[in-house]
Amino acid sequence: MPFGLCNAPRTFQRCMVAIFHYMIEKTKEVFMDDFLVFGDSFSSCLSHLDMMLKRCEDTNLVLNWEKCHFMVKEGIVIGHKISKSGIKVDRAKVDVILKHPPLITVKGIRSLLGHVSFNRRFIQDFSKIAWPMTHLLEKDTPFFFSGEYLASFKILKKKLTKAHILVSQD
Repeated sequence: MPFGLCNAPRTFQRCMVAIFHYMIEKTKEVFMDDFLVFGDSFSSCLSHLDMMLKRCEDTNLVLNWEKCHFMVKEGIVIGHKISKSGIKVDRAKVDVILKHPPLITVKGIRSLLGHVSFNRRFIQDFSKIAWPMTHLLEKDTPFFFSGEYLASFKILKKKLTKAHILVSQD
């Protein structure tokens, strides 16, 4: 990082966008240190990949080859499964939630809501469903588990297992 900055994600993201500005949204997506190079055919992917690697070399970016995956049909990017058919919820993240019993502490509910919120775009009316749980987190609210809380907990679990596929706009 420039000027000795560490733990500066916004600065790092701006740096990545500045380096790859002419490729973003055309042949490549960048989020922090995750690169996604794409194309219409195998040969176009190879040429885009070659340009990206050349740019990394020119700007002294170092890649961890153990974390690199080339020419895959689907993969997990920023916690979402991306493939030709669209964006899906990562099954491993859902399994963690499915195994949870109803939580009985404020810290546990806050943690669960944070985890579930990561996939909120896949759940229609998320805020309405999660309201009984978020209500328990409000200041000066008695911590009492109602049937509404348990129902919202079960609905969120069910909606995550039946997640719809999202497709990027054409």
